[in-house]
Amino acid sequence: MKRLLLLAFLAFSVHAQEPPFPQRGPLEITVLFPAGSSADVTARLLAEGMSKNLGQRVLVVNRPGAGGAIGYKYVAAQKPDGYAMVWNSNSISTSYHSGQLEFDYTRFDAVARVLAESVVVAVRSDAPWRTLNDLIAEAKAKPKTISVGHSGVGSHTHLSAAALFRAAGVEVNEVPFAAAQVVPSVLGGHVNAVVQFPGALAAPLKQGQLRLLVALTQNRDPAWPEVPTARELGFDVALDAWRGIAVPRGTPRPVIAALEAAIRRSVESSEFLRGSENLNVRPAFLPAEEFSALVAKEDAELSRLMQTIGLKK
Repeated sequence: MKRLLLLAFLAFSVHAQEPPFPQRGPLEITVLFPAGSSADVTARLLAEGMSKNLGQRVLVVNRPGAGGAIGYKYVAAQKPDGYAMVWNSNSISTSYHSGQLEFDYTRFDAVARVLAESVVVAVRSDAPWRTLNDLIAEAKAKPKTISVGHSGVGSHTHLSAAALFRAAGVEVNEVPFAAAQVVPSVLGGHVNAVVQFPGALAAPLKQGQLRLLVALTQNRDPAWPEVPTARELGFDVALDAWRGIAVPRGTPRPVIAALEAAIRRSVESSEFLRGSENLNVRPAFLPAEEFSALVAKEDAELSRLMQTIGLKK
């Protein structure tokens, strides 16, 4: 009995000595894709702001693979205390519904949406296709000869490409790459076009190496007002992508609130606004409750879409 009381006292003492969040040590954001990818660059921009606002280091660790499944599994298995975060995206749904991930978005608590990105179709600036309709016309004339790169089977860019070319009624040669290799694949002439996020295309776009043909979004992206949406061109495809922060299910609400507040301040800062503009992404903060509702709504929509185009397992 005395031994049990001693153990209980020691456990209480350890708990009582636990420093308040986030003073225990550095926080970690798991990025689901390699260094240099759009996801990686934007996560590091956020981590810098969060570090300042929390008064604690926020580290970015890349855990790529399986369309995001490897990183999701890692974070889901961590203690729900706010120190382990995932740079969440629509991939939580696409990975699950494609069969790469055995659990869905409910294994996480949403903290905040941070930004939105417009999925685009890009070709080299010296390519013969000036518009999406030019590309579609050649794909109709020569089925399965136009090659289109994306970030891997089950990724958001894969889903976007499949939806677009299905809506256009053409067959292309889809080529999956590791995320960091998508842009080099089109610049090197290994594929004719890519479906990708503008953040990953920022440098070659500024250098005039690429041309954007279409944005797969609800409305034209303010960063690219001259680029039409697919719907404007007669193809009913709009797949806005977002990124945000999620934590393992069961994380205490005060911890989530502290993270949400730090993210809000980071996203509203002039440094984040400038960085977002340079990376061709849009700050799009949503608090935890609204973000959670968005994830649930889009999960149902993506499930139906993937079923329609044959990607759901």
